[in-house]
Amino acid sequence: MTALDQYIRLMRENRQALDANAFPAVNARRNRAAEALELAGRLPVRSDEGYEKTSIEEMFAPDFAVNVNRMNITVDVAKSFRCDVPNISTLLAVVVNDRFVPTSTLLKNLPEGVTVCSLREAPAHVLDSSTTDTATLFNDLLLQDGVYIHIAKGVKVDRPIQLVDIFSCQAPMLAARRVVVEAENGAEVSILKCDHTQTSSVAFASSEVIEIRVGKSARVDWYDIEESTPQTSRWCRWNCRQEEESQLNICVATLTNGSTRNEYNIAVEGDRCQTRLSGMAVGSNTQHIDNSSYLTHTGDRGHSNQLFKYVLDDNASGAFEGCIEVAHNARFNEAYQSNRNILASKGARMHTKPQLLIYNDDVKCSHGASTGQLDEDALFYMQTRGIPREEARKMLMQAFMVEVVDNVRLTVLRDRLRHMLEMRFSGDCADSTCSSCKKKD
Repeated sequence: MTALDQYIRLMRENRQALDANAFPAVNARRNRAAEALELAGRLPVRSDEGYEKTSIEEMFAPDFAVNVNRMNITVDVAKSFRCDVPNISTLLAVVVNDRFVPTSTLLKNLPEGVTVCSLREAPAHVLDSSTTDTATLFNDLLLQDGVYIHIAKGVKVDRPIQLVDIFSCQAPMLAARRVVVEAENGAEVSILKCDHTQTSSVAFASSEVIEIRVGKSARVDWYDIEESTPQTSRWCRWNCRQEEESQLNICVATLTNGSTRNEYNIAVEGDRCQTRLSGMAVGSNTQHIDNSSYLTHTGDRGHSNQLFKYVLDDNASGAFEGCIEVAHNARFNEAYQSNRNILASKGARMHTKPQLLIYNDDVKCSHGASTGQLDEDALFYMQTRGIPREEARKMLMQAFMVEVVDNVRLTVLRDRLRHMLEMRFSGDCADSTCSSCKKKD
């Protein structure tokens, strides 16, 4: 029996409980998801196109439990805020395993025109029915709840919305998570999502789908920080659409984890859109980080820029596969993609595959990738200035990531990320817990 078989069987055996505790919009999608996944026969493995270095089948093979009966699992929320962002006021919500938990400050301080609520309270049409990728179908299979964020026309939210995903349970658990963001015409919002695991000795797996729809002249900034444990697996899919003159900025940081697969599908449908997609990954021990992007330009005069950087040490492994597609009738677009990597040890491994599919001559597009080691000349120079070799290595690795950190528009979050990187490269986060970061403040 494949890993997929056990989850389809779990869904069918517990269909009544799943439907009773979820919302009608997703209940209607379960059969479609099961039928499509059964045709595939299994979840993606390393031999499949686009999954050369990551096997989802292996990630989800353990017999993870699913909280079909919506048991209330207690969690120490304060414990996950030791890596908080000082001097920043956010509208805070928490997702405990797969259950949305609004805070009292969120409910009190939501500005007019801003909605942050459970998907159960959202209109039925908010889920995108056109998505048929494997990650979304698998999420549909077991999804019961999620987060809905709606920004009304012309509303500019002056405080970031913060979502904190927390894994906490005494038994291995799989959580199906969904976030839907709708920014209407002229709206502006920044969203910070943090992934944490509190029970470090227990295996967890997350199936996450994030849907972002950016209206005409709207702007959405999405920042994603993963700090989990070696026993945590994450399969996260972004499905994004941009309308005319909109801006979308996604920046993802994987600092500590077990095995991670991030997929980005961005449809730039409107004219004169701006899109920035960036990511940084720090891997050590046996961590695995995989980022895969597919960005499509169908509008005119758009500008997109992708930048992903990895620093891999010990026996860590990484993968990046990115594709830019410019449609036949999409004119005067500029699209750039870059992947740069440092292998800090002989055991580290990196797979990279940037691609361009250009069907229009009136464009400026480029892609590139580079993988190398730390600059020995720079290390030698720093040592001659009295800096110990190990300290010099850490400084060079931290400096390598600055270009990605600079894509964060929130100044205080940008400063915090620099500090978190410093702690990570110093080994103070080696135990993959948030508390170690705060101790050095």
